[in-house]
Amino acid sequence: MDRLIIVALDPGHGGEDPGAIGPTGLREKDVVLALALQLREQLNALPGLRVMLTRDADFFVPLTERVRKARRVQADLFVSLHADAFFKPEARGASVFALSTSGASSTAARWMADKENAADAVGGVNVGKVRDAQLLQAMLDMSTTAQIKDSLKIGSEVLQRIGRVGKLHKGQVEQAG
Repeated sequence: MDRLIIVALDPGHGGEDPGAIGPTGLREKDVVLALALQLREQLNALPGLRVMLTRDADFFVPLTERVRKARRVQADLFVSLHADAFFKPEARGASVFALSTSGASSTAARWMADKENAADAVGGVNVGKVRDAQLLQAMLDMSTTAQIKDSLKIGSEVLQRIGRVGKLHKGQVEQAG
């Protein structure tokens, strides 16, 4: 292995945001944090791999800060963990999502409009160094397209492996904004 692979695990919700609440009162924020802590331990035991958590206790971290934390450590992979509740107790299964093109475009537009983050590297593109707006948009679009393509590949592998040990909601990676 040439270099250390860094994975950012993002246990959703936290603090005053419980996420989904199951019929027994089980809160999503607690489930995904426990999962992230166990997963970090298992993945850190693998050579050449290190895990960073966007939160390691019961506190809320806004999405922009979670992404900023992952960028700060130059994470190679950002995995957001969620555990949805459902109104039917017999509902079971897992899903894997990747960002959609329409969601990526609106996100890229927000990043460009946010002057506070203008010097940050967005998807490998240093927006502070590109002065031409059309060129910047093209670079962001190409970077986002490549990231989504990679996410779909990795997501398919994750989905296949989850399918070996549990039920899946759908047999393919889903996409959302």
